[in-house]
Amino acid sequence: MSLIVRVFSLMLLLLCSYSWAVNSVKGVRIWHAPDNTRLVLDLANAPSHKVKRLSNPTRLEIELAGVSSLNIGAVTGDSPLVKSVYASRTPSAATAVVIELSFPVSDSIFSLPPSPPYGHRLVVDLKAQGAAVSSAKPAPVVSQPAQPATSSRVTGRDIIIAIDAGHGGQDPGAVGPKGTHEKIITQSVSRQLAAMINQQPGLKAVLTRTGDYYIHPNKRPEIARQKQADLLISIHADAVQNRKAHGASVWVLSMRRATTEVGRMLEQTEQHSELLGGVAEVIKDSANERYLAQTVLDLSMNHSMVTGFEVAKEVLREMSTVAHLHKKEPQAASLAVLKAPDIPSILVETGFISNYNEERLLKDPNHQHKLALAIFRAVKGYFEKSPPADSLFAAHKNNGRSVPASQNRAVTVISSTNRTHKVKRGDSLSRVAKQYGVSMTALRRHNNLKSDNILIGQVLRIP
Repeated sequence: MSLIVRVFSLMLLLLCSYSWAVNSVKGVRIWHAPDNTRLVLDLANAPSHKVKRLSNPTRLEIELAGVSSLNIGAVTGDSPLVKSVYASRTPSAATAVVIELSFPVSDSIFSLPPSPPYGHRLVVDLKAQGAAVSSAKPAPVVSQPAQPATSSRVTGRDIIIAIDAGHGGQDPGAVGPKGTHEKIITQSVSRQLAAMINQQPGLKAVLTRTGDYYIHPNKRPEIARQKQADLLISIHADAVQNRKAHGASVWVLSMRRATTEVGRMLEQTEQHSELLGGVAEVIKDSANERYLAQTVLDLSMNHSMVTGFEVAKEVLREMSTVAHLHKKEPQAASLAVLKAPDIPSILVETGFISNYNEERLLKDPNHQHKLALAIFRAVKGYFEKSPPADSLFAAHKNNGRSVPASQNRAVTVISSTNRTHKVKRGDSLSRVAKQYGVSMTALRRHNNLKSDNILIGQVLRIP
């Protein structure tokens, strides 16, 4: 009897070992972002893999242990980096997923554990090498003066609103009871809001993401800064375990997070320019002048936080006409997307996708339009009352008299006795050199510039 038990136990152990060894590919998902492409292999169990990087043609061969079938399910999405994805037998009779590439790439391959609504995954991140594709960094936005339909021509720059559609790509965000993904709601509302803003003379919308791909929350404020945004609006939909929770809310940067970010940038001299452009050229990180840098950054932070709070109040006031408010006052939070102390930023929770009724509402295009319109009215109303001094809005408010961009600063920086020039919209290194009668080479050398690129707000020392 004991022999039978031992044999049965051994068979059970072998069966369990075999079941753990068996794996399968359930499907392949592809997302293309401006700076990279991500492939996700959905697997039945945790993957064990080997990678070969081959040429002629350029391809990745990912050998998957325990996978016997050549069926890899549906391949969804596309990318200019990827020609095709298919399964193949290796010389050792193992199954490999082959990714044929359009040009050489750098790759990063790693596994992820189950996280609803997804199971085990093998992630393949691809980035084109050299000049095969355009640079990942967004080009600076140079807005043209809007032309209102009036008999007299009033000039001024556009106020730039960065709109951030939360989540995206392999990150669906919150998932509603009926399976609605937050990323779908946020992208739809963001696109409608951008369209409304772009139809308004004097306003210009830029999107942190233009498709269904993932951007790390820490990168989103950086994109807004590169696009010279006057305001960052991040669109989300809330979710909690309590299905009865409902209503919209608006969040702003907490003082603790803002202070932490300013301190972090003070500790890293090279990041001063992230907040203040060329002010870092004037404010040296020395023991005697550090207090000045702290003062300038604090003033910039205070201006941004006050602006963000006031815009948030306007958004809540407008949204109260189209939706129930979960919180009637702006809420402070230490969220990554709100971390920029130099850019007024708000995060709008359009409702609770975890609530059955609000999930249905958030999916409704008509309700999405109302939400976008409420946010647009709030933004327009705020900047009509408090426009940047060099903007078209300010020119209309001042009866057609616009103010030079150099006067539109929350902080005036006192430079040394040497001549300096603060870069404004439309400036180039050659134009500044010509203005002061110096050569571009001398200007580059005097300011330790590695290229001809200059940033709005940057202070150049004139030789």
